[in-house]
Amino acid sequence: MAARFGFQTQRAIIRNFAQISAIRGISTSGVPLLGQAEFDVAKNRVNTLKEDPGNEAKLKLYALFKQATVGPCDSPKPGAFDFVGKAKWTAWSNLGSISKDDAQEQYIKYVNDLAAKIGTSESPEEGSQAEPDTGSQYKEIEVTYKDGIQTIKLNRPKKYNAITWEMYQEWINALDEGAKSSSCVVTLVTGAGDYYCSGNDVSNFAKIPPEGPEKMARAGREVLRKFVSAFIDYPKPLVAAINGPAVGISVTVLGLFDLVFATDRATFHTPFMELGQSPEGCSSFTFPAIMGPSLANQVLLASRKLTAAEALKCGFISEVFPHDDFSREVSHRMAAMAKLPPKSLSLSKELIRSANKGKLHEVNERECILLEQRWLSEECMTAIMNFMQRKNK
Repeated sequence: MAARFGFQTQRAIIRNFAQISAIRGISTSGVPLLGQAEFDVAKNRVNTLKEDPGNEAKLKLYALFKQATVGPCDSPKPGAFDFVGKAKWTAWSNLGSISKDDAQEQYIKYVNDLAAKIGTSESPEEGSQAEPDTGSQYKEIEVTYKDGIQTIKLNRPKKYNAITWEMYQEWINALDEGAKSSSCVVTLVTGAGDYYCSGNDVSNFAKIPPEGPEKMARAGREVLRKFVSAFIDYPKPLVAAINGPAVGISVTVLGLFDLVFATDRATFHTPFMELGQSPEGCSSFTFPAIMGPSLANQVLLASRKLTAAEALKCGFISEVFPHDDFSREVSHRMAAMAKLPPKSLSLSKELIRSANKGKLHEVNERECILLEQRWLSEECMTAIMNFMQRKNK
């Protein structure tokens, strides 16, 4: 009886044959060919590299990809302070006038060389979303993928990882990538340096647009709403590794994480009242539910700073480790979790989150509305000005 294949099966067969052909350096007709099919295979193969190839390799991949798809660099040179954009532009511009075909051939060869050097994991399942484009870059966070773990590292150590408006958007983008990537089973968030995160960068409130503070407040409200929603809706296990002090919104959203590990040097502080503001990150709902109304009120209304031991005792975090053992202990637990069946993890998280998901979105909306009002109040503006003056002394 003749075999009958559905469209999905045919496509899988074609894809597998194309991958084998690309590795062997031949076309489907048996002759050497570095064409569109092999280029597409190479693009997908980048997403299966077992390790981050490093910034130099990623810049080369970015430049060759742009040259192969767009042609010679035709975009204006980025400003002096756009370091990432400038590096990408320089890498692309340095390719000069080589043809799209030559760039495509070099891209395929370079991907195969990287794959031979650092290895690849299994190909993504049919219909799965690809890992982030190799050209994607982050300025204020660092995003890596390895062995099923997406790591988002807040990367402004000299500013204690304070969150700018741009950093909010990068964090949202990273969560979106992790949600779609077949290489991500679980996501870990941590901080570079001695701090996990010092909360909002107060300079955010100094960037008042020509249209006035109202526009800034509206824009800030929308960024915050999207940011918190990204945590509420994140479909995979979300783990925080609190490597030092955590302040403000970096604390409040922890109630939306699935596991929170902390070094014994970590502290948790939400000084909203000192800045004339109000709770966010769904903390007005999650904190009383987790730690009880009395302690939650002390933390949110009286700015009580919790130690790691206190946070563990009230159930706010999962485990505390000695600082010298912290990285090793977290790595051990993340590696074990990343080996679990991905579908089972995501379906189980969906089941757990479903009971309160609608409520969390409702709380997030209410909190953001109140914060917008607070940001425009004279009380809040005075409190922030006083804080900035104290900081500058």
